[in-house]
Amino acid sequence: MKATTKPWIFTANCPSVIGTVDVVTRYMAEAGNYVEEIHSFDDREANRFFIRVEFYPQSADFTAEEFTAEFMSRAKQFEMEWELTPPNHRPRVAIMVSKYDHCLNDLLYRYRTGQLNIEVPVIISNHPDLESLAQWHNIPYYHLPITAETKQEQEAKVRELIEQYDAELVVLARYMQVLSSEMCQYLDGRAINIHHSLLPGFKGARPYHQAWEKGVKMVGATAHYVNDDLDEGPIIAQGIQTVDHAHYPEDLVAKGQDIERVTLFNAIKCHVEKRVFLNGKRTVVFGR
Repeated sequence: MKATTKPWIFTANCPSVIGTVDVVTRYMAEAGNYVEEIHSFDDREANRFFIRVEFYPQSADFTAEEFTAEFMSRAKQFEMEWELTPPNHRPRVAIMVSKYDHCLNDLLYRYRTGQLNIEVPVIISNHPDLESLAQWHNIPYYHLPITAETKQEQEAKVRELIEQYDAELVVLARYMQVLSSEMCQYLDGRAINIHHSLLPGFKGARPYHQAWEKGVKMVGATAHYVNDDLDEGPIIAQGIQTVDHAHYPEDLVAKGQDIERVTLFNAIKCHVEKRVFLNGKRTVVFGR
């Protein structure tokens, strides 16, 4: 049944009522679509149902327009919000970064090797340091310095670039600036940030050194959607690793950066594969 191409992806959410799984799977069967993977979850606290389906059309005449026309009436009965993503869709991702290059390096490698099914049309930074890395990948790099006095103007230019390059997602790959409330609202639900998981205990400069002085026994990273709560947006992915007395501050930094790289990659991959649903202040994330 499986085709040689990538699958179509169907995602939906709606109020929790009887028949939500059936309306999707019954239509898939009647339309002749072979379901390869299906995940669903009913949040009894929020009274909300979520579903994700990977499928392969068996008809050579399959079109998204036909799917929409035929499924729309069924979805309406369940007040279902749904989306159909074609196999060839590669989300356009704008990356923002400051001076730390570990996350940017990792993302560009995974982009170049096809591990991330995305396009990276632009890189934006408040420092010039990583321009050569962007040039090596033939990606436009914009250096937009920022100060307290120029913050509003700088963020306006960032928004212009996001729209100019038609970016669906913005990734803050260790962009070491606090976004304004206006910018957070602009990016709400379509920007992913990464930071160490030592917060809120070790704030400010040299968090790993602070943690070492307290003798922490684990370090980690958190990837989350950007919202107007600083570093407290809906969490997509987290990573963690144990450490002990033999790890010095520089060891904690190195381990922390490794975890940040992998955690950010996992979050972006889940997002572009339509595995993440915003559910109020939380997320529903379907694994592979």
